Amino acid sequence: MKLIEVTDKKTAAEFLQVPRVIYSGDKNWIPHLDRDIEAVFDPQVNMQFNAGALTRWVLKNESGMLIGRVAAFINNNLAHTYKQPTGGMGFFECINDKDAAFVLFNACKQWLSDKGMEAMDGPINFGEKERFWGLLINVTGESPYLMNYNPPFYHDLFESYGFKNYYEQYVYQINTKTELPPILEKKYERLVQTQGYRFEHMQLSHIDKYAEDFMTIYNKAWDEAHDNFQPMTRTKALNMFSGMKKVIDEELIIFGYHNDEPVAFFISIPELNQLFRYVNGKLNLWGKLKFVYHRWRGRCRIIYGLVFGIVPEYQNRGLESALIMKLKQIVSNKYFYESMYITWLGDFNPKMIRIVEHIGSKRAFTLVTYRKMFDEQAVFERHPVIK
Repeated sequence: MKLIEVTDKKTAAEFLQVPRVIYSGDKNWIPHLDRDIEAVFDPQVNMQFNAGALTRWVLKNESGMLIGRVAAFINNNLAHTYKQPTGGMGFFECINDKDAAFVLFNACKQWLSDKGMEAMDGPINFGEKERFWGLLINVTGESPYLMNYNPPFYHDLFESYGFKNYYEQYVYQINTKTELPPILEKKYERLVQTQGYRFEHMQLSHIDKYAEDFMTIYNKAWDEAHDNFQPMTRTKALNMFSGMKKVIDEELIIFGYHNDEPVAFFISIPELNQLFRYVNGKLNLWGKLKFVYHRWRGRCRIIYGLVFGIVPEYQNRGLESALIMKLKQIVSNKYFYESMYITWLGDFNPKMIRIVEHIGSKRAFTLVTYRKMFDEQAVFERHPVIK
């Protein structure tokens, strides 16, 4: 076997090609957009490079055939917040062969060890947790947009190498016709009628305003919840919303306000993999035409709930329920949406899990974020539970 570092256009193209080899013939696999993958590895696009480093490899067999790939990376703002300095590995794809998998894992371990790391998490992303994060362990069909899709044997490859379950991530699904518990409507009515709250969907004609509201809520909510938090800038927020402009449904993005101050959001989008399945990872001119055509055909019937954000002092007041209730009211008039995924819920957040299960959601996907301790004698601890 030959391990090759990705250093030029040829090896970068091979990195993108590996999953097409692994999943050849798998009808449930939908390739990620090449440009979404490449954006992770572009220092001009991915701001994680400002505080970190990354490398990646492809693996070939004796005949020169592609049989695997992987990336290793360090976020210096995060790595030293753990008992053991911890790096990351991700974008792992491999044939069903432990020797090949261990070559890839060892490459990550050696690279990270050389940079002072004592553990690695994976498979994770060199960026946001909402994408390319965790190993899918219950493959029941097509996975949603930007979520990893993995064959069942990956689970054994990771655990045979010594990775341990650091935490699980759950994606829930709910039918849009499901009747929500009456208490949710009572909480919603109480908020909007007696306490100065209002809830509204985003309007693309005022995208600048909503991008700034998102930035305000995000910075307040995430600053308290995460160590070494890097604030969202106005420019980044606007670029994010502008970049989504062609694919979002403005009525699926809900904001909550108290006395006109932004205090909560629920970001959801159409489940784009129902459309991207037709473009084979290539959003070139022909891919864009296919995307527009199938969207016009009404092929996108699932909503993808990406993330809640609530300003700390407004938590535990029922705003999660109110955001869901407002979205339910909107979706009830959109007959083509049949169900919704709600993601990203870690098993360390039992409160949020109780909320989504209370409204009638059922667990659709389970992913695992693993941790590998480089010192076999080191004590492994799972992610702490949020009280």
